[in-house]
Amino acid sequence: MAQILRLGTRASPLARWQADWVAARLRELGVQVEMVLITTQGDVKTAPLGQIGGMGLFTKELQRALLDGQIDLAVHSLKDLPTDVVPGLTLGAVPVRESIADVLVSRTVRSVEELPPNSRVGTGSLRRRAQLLHVRPDLVLLDIRGNVDTRLRKLDEGEFDAIVLAEAGLRRLGLEQRIAAVIPVTTMLPAVGQGALGIECRADDAAVLTALQPLNDPATFAAITAERTLLQTLLAGCLAPVGAWGRIEGELLRLEAVVISADGKRRIVAQGESTAENAMELGKAVAAQLEQQGAMEIIAAERQTRPA
Repeated sequence: MAQILRLGTRASPLARWQADWVAARLRELGVQVEMVLITTQGDVKTAPLGQIGGMGLFTKELQRALLDGQIDLAVHSLKDLPTDVVPGLTLGAVPVRESIADVLVSRTVRSVEELPPNSRVGTGSLRRRAQLLHVRPDLVLLDIRGNVDTRLRKLDEGEFDAIVLAEAGLRRLGLEQRIAAVIPVTTMLPAVGQGALGIECRADDAAVLTALQPLNDPATFAAITAERTLLQTLLAGCLAPVGAWGRIEGELLRLEAVVISADGKRRIVAQGESTAENAMELGKAVAAQLEQQGAMEIIAAERQTRPA
């Protein structure tokens, strides 16, 4: 394409890595790209995410810049992107997914099981907190904010005995040596969209949509469509105690999901499978299973404790 595409991104190291990766892929295809740095509410607020709302904290300004014509595309961590449809915008591509796993980072132990009773574990995620408490109610779960480097520094300075992060983020930043253990999905299902990037653009921008098509991975797109449809059906939001993992196995798209109370005591699980073409229907079907088991009570109880 002759035009220069303006790619909007947050300025954090991980966001820049993600944007640089997308820009490099586009340049390999002969597309000219200019980077535009945008500060979001999530970058400037320091309180725990659950106390300041969380929904769209890392994405709203990027979406506004798209709608205003300041940028032509935006790169999101899909786990941060709300599932509500924004009129005029669309996901133009979802590249091949990185690891979906959560990992334990610690200076002293090599697994969740090895953590001594009353160990201080840092996480900004209710989903992670609740799933850890389900298997280790003796742990002390504490809020932690900041980018990856900030969280690692707080761990190294002794504020925590361990922290939980996404494996994908550490690997993208070249920090995989900090991983003490990959937490099994049987213990901790990932956040919806975890490990995946979403490239958003204006829905009527045919030139950008065409340029993005080579970056899209159909298997990943189907998986995150099922996950995001499930979350949207539950009206849960990206900070809710909901985990989900969609993936293609053989000829089928499979989806597992969990809704868990904040204290980890009540845990509801569901799963299903379909063809990739029916990803949205699969997400709705698995959400219906969760609803039938009382998931909405758990989600409603958590919603009352934090802003919308």
